[in-house]
Amino acid sequence: MAQTNLEAGNLIGVNAQYESGRLIVLQQFLLDNGEQIGRLHGYLKDALLPALAREVGGAQIVLEAIVAAHQPQVLFLQEYEDVAQWRAASLRLKQDAALLAAHAAWDKAGPYLSHATSLLAATHYSSPIAPSETPRIFELRLYQAPSEWQFNGLHERFAGPEVPIFHRCGIFPLFYASTIAGPQMPNLTYLTPFASLAVREEAWAKFQADPEWHAARQHSIDQHGYTPRALSVSLYKSAPYSPIR
Repeated sequence: MAQTNLEAGNLIGVNAQYESGRLIVLQQFLLDNGEQIGRLHGYLKDALLPALAREVGGAQIVLEAIVAAHQPQVLFLQEYEDVAQWRAASLRLKQDAALLAAHAAWDKAGPYLSHATSLLAATHYSSPIAPSETPRIFELRLYQAPSEWQFNGLHERFAGPEVPIFHRCGIFPLFYASTIAGPQMPNLTYLTPFASLAVREEAWAKFQADPEWHAARQHSIDQHGYTPRALSVSLYKSAPYSPIR
């Protein structure tokens, strides 16, 4: 017998209707206060980003933390068409002699305190990542749900009323994504650029005061018994060489 969405079982993840197939690989580097950050930026700018641009294309974003649990910290996000393209490109890069030499030199110098990779599956309600050469502030939010049923309820709210309310209030995330490999699952992660910290504060104040948002939130609670809390909110600035700034 076919199962309904609510009966889909454990560890299935987000409902297929909310997936697009597009993948965003997020790499997080926690660094010391010495020379690690300069060496990392040099490796990304001169070696890894150009190699990925040749192999993959897709959006590339490099961010440096300004408000985060650990600083200094750098995020590197690379967009792929799907998981298969990410895996194939990773294998091809292991055959790139120039990249391997640059990586070996960076790695032997003591590259970071820790490094983590998360695979983010972009949702169907994510717009294409638009290019920008203007430096901006970026806010990364991660909302964790206590169950997959409630996680799908969160996507239902975003795919329905929440994104239009965001836009009306001046909040335009570059993407919304479900983490398919990484910490604190299930979670919804989204990255939002703002022209400045003042613009960010104004947009969120407008959103919090919006009556349609309060009605949508209450409806979500009534339907799913849960509203997500902002488990993680961090602020970043774009690196000067980031293709998307």
